[in-house]
Amino acid sequence: MGFKDKVVVVTGAGRGIGRSIARMYAEHGAKVVIADRNFQDALETERLISEEGGEAMAILADVSKPEDVITLMEKIEKRYGRLDILINNAGFGCWKSPYDLTVEEWDSVINTNLRGTFLCSREAAKIMRKGGGGAIVNIASTRAIMSEPNSESYAASKGGILALTHALAISLGPDRIRVNAISPGWIETGEYEKLQEIDHLQHPAGRVGKPEDIARACLFLTAEENSFITGANLVIDGGMTRKMIYEP
Repeated sequence: MGFKDKVVVVTGAGRGIGRSIARMYAEHGAKVVIADRNFQDALETERLISEEGGEAMAILADVSKPEDVITLMEKIEKRYGRLDILINNAGFGCWKSPYDLTVEEWDSVINTNLRGTFLCSREAAKIMRKGGGGAIVNIASTRAIMSEPNSESYAASKGGILALTHALAISLGPDRIRVNAISPGWIETGEYEKLQEIDHLQHPAGRVGKPEDIARACLFLTAEENSFITGANLVIDGGMTRKMIYEP
């Protein structure tokens, strides 16, 4: 899979899964744009990539704000003149009872996770189609299809991302833009070594996921060799959504 000199933008790349995705694309020769609403986090990712010999540019952007998204894409086009890959990773959750969740909290999650994915996809696609096409990956979640209590806004946003993914795949297909989704399960972004044995053993795969598991999937879905894949949702959860669980 060749990514040398490809221009890639990863939203929410200041830390966690997004940072891992950005670093892996840089390792494979891509020019990576790190977009995050926390500019210090974005700069830290930029520094790490630079130390590893990669090329990166940090840009302050809140994807829930249309003006930020437009400015982000304008800066990318001005510097590189093209955009090949967009990874819509930015997102967060608000874990509150539906009885207590405020409209403002609901809107904040939906506007960042779902609206932000749409805005970034739309503005990126405008650049991609001028360059002959591109690839978009939306980071959804297994919570789009299964839930824990008090996750309504997050689940709704991620379910919407799955629907948005197949809709965009059809709409943008004529412009040679592929759109796919990844639904991660438990991906540990903290101190992996502090996980307990039961944490790993409850997964059919025998371990908790790592950010690199998602990064490798992004490379797979955006590789030109895999241009026949579009409108798909790749579940990466160690098999948990296939595991039948009963109370003892």
